[in-house]
Amino acid sequence: MSVEFSTLAEFEALITAAPAVDEKAMGEAEDRNAQLTKPPGALGQLEEMAIWYAGWRGTARPTIETPQVIIFAGNHGVTAQGVSAFPVEVTEQMVLNFQHGGAAINQLSKAAGADLDVIALDLDRPTADFTQGPAMSEEEVVTALQAGWDAVKPTADLLVVGEMGIGNTTSAAAIAHALYAGEAEEWVGRGTGVDETGLATKARVVREGVAINNAPKGLEALRCLGGRELAGMVGAMARARVLRLPVILDGFIATAAAATLGEAVDGALDHIIAGHQSAESAHGAVLAQLGKEPILSLNMRLGEGSGAAVAINILKAAVACHSGMATFAEAGVADG
Repeated sequence: MSVEFSTLAEFEALITAAPAVDEKAMGEAEDRNAQLTKPPGALGQLEEMAIWYAGWRGTARPTIETPQVIIFAGNHGVTAQGVSAFPVEVTEQMVLNFQHGGAAINQLSKAAGADLDVIALDLDRPTADFTQGPAMSEEEVVTALQAGWDAVKPTADLLVVGEMGIGNTTSAAAIAHALYAGEAEEWVGRGTGVDETGLATKARVVREGVAINNAPKGLEALRCLGGRELAGMVGAMARARVLRLPVILDGFIATAAAATLGEAVDGALDHIIAGHQSAESAHGAVLAQLGKEPILSLNMRLGEGSGAAVAINILKAAVACHSGMATFAEAGVADG
């Protein structure tokens, strides 16, 4: 059953009231891990990930069988400032590619055994140019948040959210600059491959956008500087938090979107693990602000949820070992 919210305040209240991790299940998972047929800590971070996952799923011996990947697509009015090497028409063209199974995320989702859903959000109606004022009204951002919320399948046992939207690395950089200050140049990267002139343009646009919107914080940063696809991802992450559904975080854009939620509500990102650190220059800095250690670092910068989709198989491996291995007693092996 869909939960409706009509304001950002109502949305925040839902997340504030969301259930916490199941401490009992996590403790039981830790006890089980201590009894498995391996030296203590021999599986390193895999052990930590499995225990984290068990706590959010509420069982000491979980499985991952129905992961879901959702790609949100949106267009940005700020592209009129020349911040991307590609035209806005590419957003819709790539959505069609996703739908026809031809993109990297299609192959990676299939390899991970994940269902893939593609949600295009008003592609014919770009957000406003945020150097002139807020990118979205409250009604527009709430509509996009609701679309993300409704896209999550309650039957899923793991979630990845990704994005497609020409100009959205500029949007993510503006959000990071608004939330964490510093210089605009620290947060901009080459995105789809802009040259030095394009990089300088992005920095100028980020600086102007943050200034004219008075360096907004929390979900106001999402509204004023984000895009519909970023809001869709936030809505899906929030719905996952309410469902106690673990999320693997993707690259710079997804991380900047998540940061707005994390700043708005303490603990809102506790159910999220970082899938990878992308090649986009500022991604590591935003992950550090969130206290998230990436599982992978493969020099990826595609977006689409691709890095997080690769990490699904790592988390699957962690959970499979944790839940499938025999204990010393079960195996008849002497314990130390």
